Amino acid sequence: MLAFDRRAARVTWTVFLVAAAIGAVYAVRRTLLVFFLAIFFSYMLYPLVRRIEQMIPLRSARMVATAIVFVLLGIVVAVIFAIVGPPLAGQASRLAARIPQVVNDPGMFDRMPFPDWLAPYREKMAEFVREHLPDSDTAMPLAKQVGQTALRLFGDMIFIVLIPILAFLFITGGAAMRDGFLGWTAEGRHSPMWQHIVADLDKLFGRYIRALVLLSTATFVSYAIFFSVASVPYGVVLAALAAVLEFIPVIGPLVAAVAAILVAAVGGYDHLLVIIVFIGIYRLFQDYVVNPYLMSGGVAVPPLMVLFGLLAGEEIGGVVGIFLSIPTLAAARIVVLRVREDMHARRDAEARATSAESG
Repeated sequence: MLAFDRRAARVTWTVFLVAAAIGAVYAVRRTLLVFFLAIFFSYMLYPLVRRIEQMIPLRSARMVATAIVFVLLGIVVAVIFAIVGPPLAGQASRLAARIPQVVNDPGMFDRMPFPDWLAPYREKMAEFVREHLPDSDTAMPLAKQVGQTALRLFGDMIFIVLIPILAFLFITGGAAMRDGFLGWTAEGRHSPMWQHIVADLDKLFGRYIRALVLLSTATFVSYAIFFSVASVPYGVVLAALAAVLEFIPVIGPLVAAVAAILVAAVGGYDHLLVIIVFIGIYRLFQDYVVNPYLMSGGVAVPPLMVLFGLLAGEEIGGVVGIFLSIPTLAAARIVVLRVREDMHARRDAEARATSAESG
């Protein structure tokens, strides 16, 4: 007769629950991505909200301060679009008209100003382009791609509208949610562990998203100034692209660099080496000086885990998944370290208690 093994049943039940939880998370991943983006957005704005809140002697100071920050943010975004929008739209339109001409002109690569060290690869690059983009129907103009992207964004407009709304709610009610969670865990023996995890995650997310915003802004300003001074064609478009791609770890800056070189070559720019040197110096300064300073004390993920996270994030959530992969892995690392620290502390306490009883 078969005996009932309780330990085996508990393990089986635990595995089933974990698998069900993973399946549920995957099923609602799109909604979770929106919530994660709203959380990051709220962390970006919270320092300013906190500063304004301290100057308002009202009972509902947090809500008033949050509303003021959102209004100021809307004004700043409108001003930026008014200043950068016209040149950005004009350059994007010219670039969109230029791409089909390059693809359909078989002698275009022969007239491009490649430096001497890149000249041997001219024919291979031309061959690659002709093979993969043989005509203008295949090489869809940039304007058409932008139009399709706009249609997709319009379809997801409800999620885009939800992000600032959720961020507003997170800012105004975040402290109450955190205190409620810590109060719920306060009675258990793992209360110190949960307090440390919440504090570490709060520090991680705040530092990470604010660092990305500063890095993205610095990239746009630096690229825009250099491309304008060096008379690089489509400089505003390239600077905006580099700023957006700064939010995608590892892959984003590399794609931005390649795009800048290719677009400058398409535009007939004669000094590609100057662009390469500038990007190389800027990346060294940003990746090894500015980035470690801004990210210090929070995001520390091994390189292999970074690559795994980027690939897994792309599979789960596309570009947004890539953006969220690094902070998610960093958060998981914090949880694992704190859990392990709690287990070691309990084992040490039990060993001391046993030693005291035996003594």
